Amino acid sequence: MEAALRTVYEILEGKPLENLDIHAVRGTEAIKEATVHVAGMDVNVAVTSGLENASKLLDMVRSGEKNYHFIEVMACPGGCVNGGGQPHQPGYVRNFTDLRADRAAGLYGEDANMELRKSHENPEVQQLYKEFLGEPGSHKAHELLHTHYVKRELYKK
Repeated sequence: MEAALRTVYEILEGKPLENLDIHAVRGTEAIKEATVHVAGMDVNVAVTSGLENASKLLDMVRSGEKNYHFIEVMACPGGCVNGGGQPHQPGYVRNFTDLRADRAAGLYGEDANMELRKSHENPEVQQLYKEFLGEPGSHKAHELLHTHYVKRELYKK
């Protein structure tokens, strides 16, 4: 979400974003909400992690209680910093340490020290669009970069 907001801001405003740290969408809370003022409009965003929380958030949207322009859903509780690819820790560590918060702090620290912090300024991404995808939002980009879900039958042996 933070990367998307950085790019959207600069494209719509036509000027660099002064503070790249969008704290409202960071952290390990189950559901995070923010309203970002961009190009004369308020953009409502939400970030959720864990499928149970995603279900709650979508129920609020369906009921009309909440209205967002952009929602990011991460399946793992706490987001990718708590995902299945993370190393398992023994109980004497995980019972006394907030691993999600520590991992998130490490990622935010790395981000703050990176020379390249905006997706749309990544030379490889720019080259990919120039040589293969065309413009952002092109038919080819949409076809190759967007996911389409299809109901699948339950696999039985």
